[in-house]
Amino acid sequence: MEIIKIYPKNNKDEVIQKIVSALEKNAVIIYPTDTMYAVGCSIKSVSGVNRICELKNVKVNKNRFAFICPDLSNISQYAKVSNFAFKTLKHYLPGPYTFILPASSEVPNILIQGKKTVGVRIPAYDPILEIVEKLGVPLITTTLPFDGVEIEYFTNPELITERYGHQIDILLDGGIGGFQPSSVIEILDEDFEVIREGVGDCSGFY
Repeated sequence: MEIIKIYPKNNKDEVIQKIVSALEKNAVIIYPTDTMYAVGCSIKSVSGVNRICELKNVKVNKNRFAFICPDLSNISQYAKVSNFAFKTLKHYLPGPYTFILPASSEVPNILIQGKKTVGVRIPAYDPILEIVEKLGVPLITTTLPFDGVEIEYFTNPELITERYGHQIDILLDGGIGGFQPSSVIEILDEDFEVIREGVGDCSGFY
């Protein structure tokens, strides 16, 4: 496993490209976002998705992984975005929200498994958006397992490495991370449903 230091701004192009190249070769990475550290891989990496399911101790057909897109136009490739949903996403993203939307046919089968919706994110964290843009496809995003684990083991890069380093290829060290997940909002038709209250303010969805 390799540790790569990243910063909120002004990361060297060669550092970003090194991460992208690893993801293109099915790497599984742990990385910071605008909420918590997450574990992910390219959505095209079947082996990566399987490894993340092992790390999370979930069956592949039970995964509920969201993914990170660099912008709204990329989201519309993988999800069906109504005018109502577009206006909502434009207002709240980038930011600490995961939006559940109807899936398009572009979502890989391993992530759908019979489900009709997908979770999408555009975090307010430039390095990850830069990585995803250069990668050309979305990045899986799911929180590290934190039930029954001391907070330091999913916020402190050194302790994250100690606990999960043997199961991943790269840790992107962005310093101490957050301890609350994104807020999850489902948008079907022209209505909202708050699935989970997290960092993002949900008052506008009630």
